[in-house]
Amino acid sequence: MIKNYFNIAWRNLTKHKVFTFINITGLAIGISASIVIYLIVSFDLSFDHFEKDNNRIYRVVSNFNFSGEIYKNSGVTYPMGNAVEKEVAGVEVVAPFYTWDSETKVSIPEKGRTAIQYRKQPHIVFANQNYFKLLAYNWLAGSPATALQQPSQVVLTASNAALYFPGLNASQVIGKEVIFSDSIHTIVSGVVKDLEESTDFNFKTFVSRSTLENTTLKSVIAAGWDNTNGSSQLFIKLAAGISPTTVKRQIDGLYTKYYHKDAEDHSTTAYELQPLSDVHFNADYGTFKGRVAHRPTLYGLLAIAAFLLLLACINFINLTTAQASQRAKEIGVRKTMGSSKKQLVTQFLSETFLITLFAALVSVALTPLLLKVFVDFIPEGLHFNLTEQPGILLFLLLLIPAVSLLSGFYPALILSRYNPLLALKNQAYSNSSKTRSAWLRKSLTVSQFVIAQVFIIATILVSKQINFTLSKDMGFKKDAILSMQTNFYDTTHRKKYVLIDKIKNIPAVAEVSLSTSVPSSNDTWSSTMKYKDGKKEIETDVQQKYADTNYLRLYQIKLLAGSNIPYSDTPTAFVINQTYLHVLGFQNPRDALGKMIDWSDKKIPIVGVVADFNQKSLHEPIKPLVLGSWSNSSRTLNIALYPEKEPGDWKKTIAKMEAAWKEIYPEDDFEYNFFDESIAKYYEAEQKISALLMWCTGLAIFISCLGLLGLIIFITNQRTKEIGVRKVVGATIAQIIAMLSKDFLQLVVIAFVIAIPISWWGAGKWLDNFAYKTSMNAWIFLAGGVIMFLLALIILCVRGFKAATVNPVKSLKTE
Repeated sequence: MIKNYFNIAWRNLTKHKVFTFINITGLAIGISASIVIYLIVSFDLSFDHFEKDNNRIYRVVSNFNFSGEIYKNSGVTYPMGNAVEKEVAGVEVVAPFYTWDSETKVSIPEKGRTAIQYRKQPHIVFANQNYFKLLAYNWLAGSPATALQQPSQVVLTASNAALYFPGLNASQVIGKEVIFSDSIHTIVSGVVKDLEESTDFNFKTFVSRSTLENTTLKSVIAAGWDNTNGSSQLFIKLAAGISPTTVKRQIDGLYTKYYHKDAEDHSTTAYELQPLSDVHFNADYGTFKGRVAHRPTLYGLLAIAAFLLLLACINFINLTTAQASQRAKEIGVRKTMGSSKKQLVTQFLSETFLITLFAALVSVALTPLLLKVFVDFIPEGLHFNLTEQPGILLFLLLLIPAVSLLSGFYPALILSRYNPLLALKNQAYSNSSKTRSAWLRKSLTVSQFVIAQVFIIATILVSKQINFTLSKDMGFKKDAILSMQTNFYDTTHRKKYVLIDKIKNIPAVAEVSLSTSVPSSNDTWSSTMKYKDGKKEIETDVQQKYADTNYLRLYQIKLLAGSNIPYSDTPTAFVINQTYLHVLGFQNPRDALGKMIDWSDKKIPIVGVVADFNQKSLHEPIKPLVLGSWSNSSRTLNIALYPEKEPGDWKKTIAKMEAAWKEIYPEDDFEYNFFDESIAKYYEAEQKISALLMWCTGLAIFISCLGLLGLIIFITNQRTKEIGVRKVVGATIAQIIAMLSKDFLQLVVIAFVIAIPISWWGAGKWLDNFAYKTSMNAWIFLAGGVIMFLLALIILCVRGFKAATVNPVKSLKTE
């Protein structure tokens, strides 16, 4: 019986090749997009589920309140880990660790030969044996109980062991020496297998935490209770049944107990327990890998997948119900011969299942191509392999019957209800616009156009916001400027001035300035500052940047009053921005000159006021800022270039800079960033969303137009005789095209009216993420409607012209 169903289904599908192709194509695109989105969403949602009792694992994070400004830090004070282990009840595992930056050099000494060096080795962490109680690694050599117990011990992952000691097995690596930054000598005490699961714990080299306290790095870690660094991480595993609130209260108590702030410090510090499941998704605290997933984006992707599948299903329902009358006699004969309603529904659902199955097979072939299209949006580590990812097969096994039922159930129900007597007389179904099925087709078509127009409007708006952010005047010059940073660990301050002199002598260099950072960056240096106006004290968290006197001129930052940043080895005077000026209660910049700021037990005068500029991206508002001179803390070289006279001039100039760099810092890699490119990186997420929306919009339009083409083909076929009669009585081609197009174009207009409020609401929500945003002009919404209207009109005109130019004699002979 089942074989018979599928044989008949196959004959019906091959009989109507055009409609079968349209249905399979639409469903294949929808299913392919769903597979890609499933891969992205399942990849991000799978992070850090492999740890035992992961629902009891938390990261301790810090929240600071400076005069109402909240600052969040993923780290804790360095002594906190030891204190929690000794004094906090209800904690099963305490795993403090300290991350090391990517500038670490690793040396592998060999007898009788020069040590092999590996520059800028990433993923290094200082940890103790508790780290391996938190994450269950597979040990290839060594013991987790003792491998990080003593200073100068190091555990390597298998991949790093193979890199540093090629040809040796895990046991042979034990006892080998590894040197970090030319001064930290360690001995390999263990080798573990690399984690294969999705995780943010991407560390590959584990140095014993006690090494930090017994080497030259001790000065770097700022081991007191008065300093919080994002590198100092603390993870804990609660005992079963213990409330996170109880532990948080104890940790807050530890900070109060050990940190004694002065009476004038009105800032507050509170600790939170961040669940392990939140680490991969919380941008406030970040991850160790740098990449943070965004749950609303993932949910948005799921919505896009659902919409694309819905569009394909709408196409199927529309085309199937439109073709219903052509199968009326077949249904009448089947019912006369004894077929039940259940058997007819099964027959039609089997046809839908075959189409969906073919579409799924096509989508599996299309998915690798779509992954290449979305390569900028695909997270690192994500791949597509049916043999290695049984979850995809399970996803398809659930998706195919779900789509089959969604697409086929209603048409099957409609077709199976035909009266056999009327069906045999060709009176089973009227295709007039007044039938319930026709109204359903119109409603579904409107839904398709609404979805497509919302996609179009969203794409235009996102692109407009990105162009706005990249072109907006941020208060400084950003073109033809590059920056580079000297080594943080280099204590010879004279070297950077020698390098500046060499770069200044390069003809294409217009200006050079030394500073702590560029005007706009993700680095934040802030402190609490006070101003007393005689009546009250104004205490504010203020951002700080330190630079030489060339800084304002190089970046063309406007000086509103007073003098430039004075040169000094330590801060002796401040130039403030307009925002801080207004916080202090002044409107006229000149009124603030000479006023004294209390900071770090010093009184520092205000000598100048500059126009506001954005210290970060346009997602964030401008904060109070002081500019001063502090040459010992400055290690960023800002270099302005003259415009290129010939293509390749800048390339030659940068090569000369590299030569100068190598003369001064032969051991360090030469790296630089163009300032305008760094600004553009602020909006990488939005640019990826824009690219994704463009592709999804294209797919949505294609599926919608495919469905429209199928419907117009069917309608013109049904009205062939009518078109012939109209031509005979004198109707022109234009009149016939207008007759065929009118109803469809009305649906596009209705969809446009519905899409406007939906798009306006969604756009407003998305723009709320920006402190500075583009305007939602009427032309954005109008453009969405016009684009869809024109596409529909082109399809209708092309197909209508073909139908209208058929010989009327041939049309009148059509049965």
